[in-house]
Amino acid sequence: MTPARRHLVTALGLALSALALSACSSGITTASYSVTPTTASGVTLSSEPSPVGRILATPGGRTLYDFTPDTPTSSACVTGLCVRLWPPLLTTGAPTVGQGLKSSLVGTVRRPDGTLQVTYAGHPLYAWIGDSKPGMITGQALLNVGGYWYVIQADGRQVKTAFTVGPTAVRGRKQ
Repeated sequence: MTPARRHLVTALGLALSALALSACSSGITTASYSVTPTTASGVTLSSEPSPVGRILATPGGRTLYDFTPDTPTSSACVTGLCVRLWPPLLTTGAPTVGQGLKSSLVGTVRRPDGTLQVTYAGHPLYAWIGDSKPGMITGQALLNVGGYWYVIQADGRQVKTAFTVGPTAVRGRKQ
């Protein structure tokens, strides 16, 4: 099986598992394999090295992604399967940035439920449940729940090259 096909099969398997769990009784949760949205007073973004340069991450090193249907003033991933697979990076205070990131690019957008989601260069930010540990980038250039997901470089630009970092091999094909 090619790396691209393996990546797609993994993503589909995760999506179907989450869908099946959500259809079960309310007593069943995905707590054993979930990324809880980070909600803190004043989240600090960091950057991590990758095959395409430094990209955004949580303070704990989890890769952050942008969703193509989002706008600088609204998040399109707000309920159901989308937020289960792609937990938003939330804050209760003013977000800040670590070394190598531009403080003028960080901000927030108010979600329909009233929470504040951290943005960078106008991109609302999310984690991906397929990244099971810090440093993994398995959601890059993934078409999932109605749009593409891309990592963001330290300068605020989307990276549209497909690659993964983690237990799978790095691959580099243009989208």
